[in-house]
Amino acid sequence: TTSNLKKKQTKQIRPPQTGLLPGETVVREGKASILFPSANEVFYNPVQEFNRDLTCAVITEFARDQLAQRGLKVLVPGETERVVVSLAEEKNEADAQTEEKKNGGEEPAVTTTVGEKCENGLRVLEALAASGLRSVRFALEVPGLQSITANDFSTQAAALISRNAQYNEVSHLLQVSCRDARYDRKKNRYDVIDLDPYGSPAPFLDAAVQAISEGGLLCITCTDMAVMAGNSGETCYSKYGSVSIKARYCHEMALRIILHSLDQRAAVYQRYIQPLLSVSVDFYIRVFVRVFTGQAVVKNSASKQALVYNCVGCGSFHLQRMGKRTAHGKQMKYSAATGPPVGPECEHCGQRHQLGGPIWAEPLHDTAFVQRVLSAVSGNPSRFGTSKRIEGVLSMVTEELEDAPLYYTVDNLSSTIHCNTPQLLQFRSALLHAGHRVSLSHACKNAIKTDAPPSVIWDIMRCWEKANPVKREKLSETSPAFKILSTEPSLQACFTVREDANPQSRKRHLTRFQENPQAFWGPKARAKAGGGISGDLQDRRKQFQNKRKNQTTDSSELKKFPCKRFKKVSSLTRRKCCSVCGCMLSLPLYVQGFQGIFFFSAET
Repeated sequence: TTSNLKKKQTKQIRPPQTGLLPGETVVREGKASILFPSANEVFYNPVQEFNRDLTCAVITEFARDQLAQRGLKVLVPGETERVVVSLAEEKNEADAQTEEKKNGGEEPAVTTTVGEKCENGLRVLEALAASGLRSVRFALEVPGLQSITANDFSTQAAALISRNAQYNEVSHLLQVSCRDARYDRKKNRYDVIDLDPYGSPAPFLDAAVQAISEGGLLCITCTDMAVMAGNSGETCYSKYGSVSIKARYCHEMALRIILHSLDQRAAVYQRYIQPLLSVSVDFYIRVFVRVFTGQAVVKNSASKQALVYNCVGCGSFHLQRMGKRTAHGKQMKYSAATGPPVGPECEHCGQRHQLGGPIWAEPLHDTAFVQRVLSAVSGNPSRFGTSKRIEGVLSMVTEELEDAPLYYTVDNLSSTIHCNTPQLLQFRSALLHAGHRVSLSHACKNAIKTDAPPSVIWDIMRCWEKANPVKREKLSETSPAFKILSTEPSLQACFTVREDANPQSRKRHLTRFQENPQAFWGPKARAKAGGGISGDLQDRRKQFQNKRKNQTTDSSELKKFPCKRFKKVSSLTRRKCCSVCGCMLSLPLYVQGFQGIFFFSAET
């Protein structure tokens, strides 16, 4: 009841109001209509519609699998028949139906559809609900749900969630909570937990792996890509227990960092994860993992993680597993891993290595599950506004090599040796001709995922350089290009384009890497209590940009701009030393803090 719900909450929620308040607008997404204040009191980003559509599709298939074990059949509007993944499955299903009819007919299955409360359905928690848009969409678009708890620590957000639940007539499914999501642990277990915070989800991961039920689904978004992509490795370690490095494969490495962090935190409670789908899109990453309990399986955790040795010269990388496991019949033996896999210097260019990780080194996806989601979305394209993009991304995911972590990029390989860039299909064909497997990656447009070692990669580039020679006399003897090209290739690469070099997602021209949807489509400003900043957000962005866009040509006007590289000093130590801009500088500060060229007067 409402009275019992208020007793459990740590903050008092204001009574909901169903009418529009002054300054409010209605935002429509999917089947939901959400009330939003004009000020920035509650966070909302319309670009993440793809994120919410994909989450609804994944939870629907997860509910279909889970409720089938409980004797329930999920009905999705727009689906005329059950989605069949393969012809083999269709044959098996037909055989099963024939066998049932022979045994005296079949009993009608109990069905559940969207919008209705299912007593044996899934319990869903949106830990950081903000406006409640995602929870309302779950109630209106995902079948087989018993309850949805929309939680937010902000009282303004909690009140808005309650109003949106009544506005969309889903109060029978959606419950409002106003608690700190970091401390809701084993007391309330949920089948699905969605974490979509502003920035890093690190403070909430520990509680999430405890509050999820056995075999439950965790849906987690990370938008702190600057940290996870290598700009701040020490911060990444403090949040996720892994050091990020700047490399071409940084977006896939970010996925593997969050999976490593999840597995590490789950292992503390004798639990382990099973990734279903992991995607890197736009300015964020999104992972869907199941969590299980099992002390024996948790012992495999060390062998699932790996350190990354990345060459700073040529970009070659090697993975070093953290642990080793060997099977002896039905028994599994665990031991420490041996290494490192590289020497003090890179064998290809002679440069040093960076050490990153540890990262998740196992597959990022469950291909069978992804294929079911893809089939459902393709068979019902009118269900989501971003169905075409979901189909394109998931098609690429199903084509990725599962056992080839990280990737190279063709443009970076060519840039290293200063040669022309081969066509993507030519380079893929060369790897296939050499007997190796190759695929694209959804995380980068010109990525190459392959099981070929770096020596084969550089042999192919050496063969390409012979057909497209560079000017060797302009290369420094200490440069990576000179070292790489000084070695003769040990294989003769064939760049004739093969038919299987072009994947189906590329042949069908699916929407794989769409253009920016709109101006300023990236992360939005953080919500503030009381709001008041959303109206002039673009003006604030411009305030600190292009200050000298209209550059002054008059030298007298330049003296009005003080030199920003130096602190203000007393008038006794100032000297007019710069004839370029006429700024007043101190000689000691100039010597210690600046590495440019200035002209000094004789007095100075």
